Amino acid sequence: MRTRAAVLCAAAAVLAGSVTAVPAGAAPSAHLSWKKCGTGDYPTLQCALLKVPLDQAHPSGRQITLALSRVPHTAKTSQGPLLVNPGGPGGSGLTLAGFVASALPRDVAAQYDVIGFDPRGVGRSSPALNCAPGHFRTVRPDTVPATAALERTNLARAKSFAAACGRKYADLLPYMDTVSAARDMDAVRRALGARRISYFGYSYGTYLGAVYARLYPQRVRRLVLDSIVDPTGVWYQDNLAQEYAFNDRHRALMAWIARYDSTYHLGKDPAEIEAGWYAMRAALAKKPAEGKVGAAELEDTFIPGGYYDGYWPYLAEAFAAYVREGKTGPLVEAYQNFGAVGGSGDNGYSIYAAVQCRDASWPGSWNRWRADTWRVYGKAPFMAWNNAWYNAPCAFWPAARRRPVNIANTGLPPALLFQATDDAATPYPGGVAVHRLLARSSLVVEEGGGNHGITLSGNACLDKYLAAYLTDGRVPRGAGSGGADAVCAKSPDPKPLAAKAASTSSRGSALHGLLGLRR
Repeated sequence: MRTRAAVLCAAAAVLAGSVTAVPAGAAPSAHLSWKKCGTGDYPTLQCALLKVPLDQAHPSGRQITLALSRVPHTAKTSQGPLLVNPGGPGGSGLTLAGFVASALPRDVAAQYDVIGFDPRGVGRSSPALNCAPGHFRTVRPDTVPATAALERTNLARAKSFAAACGRKYADLLPYMDTVSAARDMDAVRRALGARRISYFGYSYGTYLGAVYARLYPQRVRRLVLDSIVDPTGVWYQDNLAQEYAFNDRHRALMAWIARYDSTYHLGKDPAEIEAGWYAMRAALAKKPAEGKVGAAELEDTFIPGGYYDGYWPYLAEAFAAYVREGKTGPLVEAYQNFGAVGGSGDNGYSIYAAVQCRDASWPGSWNRWRADTWRVYGKAPFMAWNNAWYNAPCAFWPAARRRPVNIANTGLPPALLFQATDDAATPYPGGVAVHRLLARSSLVVEEGGGNHGITLSGNACLDKYLAAYLTDGRVPRGAGSGGADAVCAKSPDPKPLAAKAASTSSRGSALHGLLGLRR
């Protein structure tokens, strides 16, 4: 979760770090026993379990279990498996398979076995990590370390979380990383009996897909990446970039509220409204709403608005009720709906930390983190310190680090990339960088769009390109500007709830409820 706006220049040099794939025949294909597990929304879902080696270098060693889901193809001719991933790292993909199969045009979805999966350590896969249950229990310390005591308190929380992961999962943490998850995907391919797979990933899932493609280029049939991680900043620099972008996106929300002063009565000047938001934050730092929503929780509540503007009307109503009427109920409700972390969130955060901290080197000196975060905070205060503490366990992580994967690839069929110019969680330069690194790829841009995860959300222009590609591999070529191959207009902004004329898509709301944490 986190967002930033603005079209920036393309990223710099690609981080080195090659990896060697396990040969495709290194492990025998497993038999998958599919059972019905449909829901009211997705009645045709089926589920199965797959055993894979914890350490792929030792395929006969300890085994772990991956949870899989499937919506089978219904067309006479199948195009094979389409694996889908919602990001995170730490997001569960089981329900996403049902969503994608229902959101694609019926004749397109009918051609694929849409396969969801919980990556190793996630959700219904086993073992599932939960390093420190209740780590986000309210009320947390203020994220902005205005005093040395506050900084020590937040540092202690970060160190405690890292230590808890090390105590509980010392045997697992060396194998919780993107490369291992990508190799698991190839085990899924073999178990499905497929020579090649297609892949559709959102957010962090774009990096996972690009790493899989680097390891197994000959196994990729089609590759769709939506809201694209910058592989040249994995992961410390990418998080710093997010902080500027989410601040821009928060200001976009303030400007939207100003346009609807007749509804919210918070003023017509976005700068004054923003000042009112920070005044609300300061008040909650002193007296949390109903003992549940302090300054940190307020940030957690509004950060999802950076991912998806469909949340803006609800956030604006809670903001206005608190400022104008002193009502805390709407704010607490908004926190519970958008910001609160439950058991699945504890698992998601544990995997988020385990994968990101293991994937790449992080600064080991807290002085570096402090200096960088205060520098960002001076220009972009909205989530600078919140994000720093979210990632701070990586400064103290108890497992060795990998090198990021150089995802540059000349051996793939044309890939289709989607990127909004004002996406905050994965800022625009990531899409440009990956477009350059994947030979023959095609980049479709949502001009002025700020949502994170843009296909299958109600934008017919974007979805037209997606459907064409999944149907027969067609990609647009060179019709756009600035390196884009095609440009679509942004989806309409939402309307206030009172207008009863929602311009946001119900599909958009469904998708954003499924996308993984933070990226």
